[in-house]
Amino acid sequence: MSKHEYIADHGREAYLRRVEEAYEEFQETGVFRYPAWLYGPPKGDLFKVPVEDCPEFGDTAYVELDSGRTAFLSIDMQTDFCGEDGYVDAMGYDLSLTRRAVEPIETVLETVRGTDIGVVHTREGHEPDLADAPFNKVLRSKAAGNGVGIGETPPGGMGPLLTRGNENWDIIDELAPEPGEPVVDKPTKGAFGNTNIEMVLARQGISYLVIAGITTDVCVHTIMREANDRGYWCILLKDATGATDEGNRKAAIKQIKMQGGVFGWVTDSERFVDAVEEGVDE
Repeated sequence: MSKHEYIADHGREAYLRRVEEAYEEFQETGVFRYPAWLYGPPKGDLFKVPVEDCPEFGDTAYVELDSGRTAFLSIDMQTDFCGEDGYVDAMGYDLSLTRRAVEPIETVLETVRGTDIGVVHTREGHEPDLADAPFNKVLRSKAAGNGVGIGETPPGGMGPLLTRGNENWDIIDELAPEPGEPVVDKPTKGAFGNTNIEMVLARQGISYLVIAGITTDVCVHTIMREANDRGYWCILLKDATGATDEGNRKAAIKQIKMQGGVFGWVTDSERFVDAVEEGVDE
């Protein structure tokens, strides 16, 4: 049942009573419980993930997830963003700042594969004719890349930057999708406006997204905001993200924590992996 269906069947006041009940339980336990009244019986195992600085900075709360309604979302782990001769490299940024996400994501993938937690990947890039690449985006990229922008190949590079079908556009080998794991291709920083991601998530019955990838302050932030606006419960794994500027990464993480989790919550890969290993059957 969706929220809209519940309100249609039971009314606004009944919906607000559900909110009040969940709030009272959170006050007593510090746990955002899985709402069976909204989603139905759990499809998998219920497990609790600790989230930091919620509801206030310095506090720890817990989000209870249904493993059968949870997906791990790995965002844009492509050579163009974290590999040599890619888009970020062409702009002269320190690749270690984006590659910091690789090892934690590897660990999470090893943990969730074999459970009923889903895995979804995203990949940013444009059609070879650049028909889906806005003029201002391409122009900005050329200025930032010292004359080499989207659709062009840097000296000694693998292929045209951020252009579909090229080696540099693809997901790095360490984090390559396994058979059956959907890859959502997107021409934008977000993923919900120009792709089939909502169909992919709906087909799997997903309500909870555990998010990692690059870059924290751009694509990761944008997708997390989009997902939260659509009612998904979002948890960011802070150590499994990277950005071209460390200050921006930290600021992006802090923004998520405002107002008790203004568009989701924050934890790290170790705490998430521990929660999965303790609470989810393989």
